[in-house]
Amino acid sequence: MDGGLTRAAPGLGAWVAASRLRTLPASLAPVLIGTVIAYSDGAGHALAALAALTGAAMIQIGANFANDYFDFVKGADTARRIGPQRMVQAGLVRPRTMLRAALLAFGLAALVGLYLAARGGWPIVAVGLVSILSGVLYTGGPAPLGYRGLGDLFVLIFFGPVAVAGTYYVQALALDWRPVAAGIGPGLIAMAILVVNNLRDIDTDAAAGKRTLAVRFGVAFSRWQYALAVLGGCLSPLVFLASGDAGVGAAAPLLTLVAAAPVARAVWTRRDGPALNRALADTGKLLMLYAALFCLGWLL
Repeated sequence: MDGGLTRAAPGLGAWVAASRLRTLPASLAPVLIGTVIAYSDGAGHALAALAALTGAAMIQIGANFANDYFDFVKGADTARRIGPQRMVQAGLVRPRTMLRAALLAFGLAALVGLYLAARGGWPIVAVGLVSILSGVLYTGGPAPLGYRGLGDLFVLIFFGPVAVAGTYYVQALALDWRPVAAGIGPGLIAMAILVVNNLRDIDTDAAAGKRTLAVRFGVAFSRWQYALAVLGGCLSPLVFLASGDAGVGAAAPLLTLVAAAPVARAVWTRRDGPALNRALADTGKLLMLYAALFCLGWLL
């Protein structure tokens, strides 16, 4: 219920905060990787790449808006929260307004998807519908994925192989194993972003009945999960060297580990909100660094 009080419309800053821009590398990085592989194959398509980028960003923003709404309704976001301010819980955006914004973002993603579907056919229709539905069901519905400990798997799949391979497919209109394998790295590092989020919120999530993997298995598990996700992501391109499908440049993402060391140290040793908030943002930067190094190395 919004109540009968008259409230000013939320400002731009509230919507920027609700969009959670620090997490957007999770949707941008795989599109960049898929596009570079397509262009290296002589199959790049600028308009399709731009549409894929826009659609992916809209789905993630819509999921973030839906998360802001549903976590408030389900009691996961309270005054005890130590993470960044949530707009509905803070009273800056009305619940119904946030829900409408989520639907608008998903609608824009679907609109962009019409072009991609016309180009790529029923596989893109299926991927788009499942992606939007998963964005809603991540925290919404009777059995939300994030409340059942399935959020990590969702992020790994949809921000990894699905996003990279889907981006490649709408440009090349064909698919092989390389874009699928290339999605493992960004998927694992995107999952690491979620791990930091869940580690930070472990106490409030447990109180609200949100059974994330951090809540189920504890702090030590989450720290190991983070370290192995980042390490595995950075090592994953080596499969292309082993297969002979790429040159030595495929090893370039290994340099991400240098920048990852201090971030992993913070995740491993700190539990306070400000430190983990910084680690979350820094992990997003690691993902963009990884994507940049992957793209550069692939083109060498």
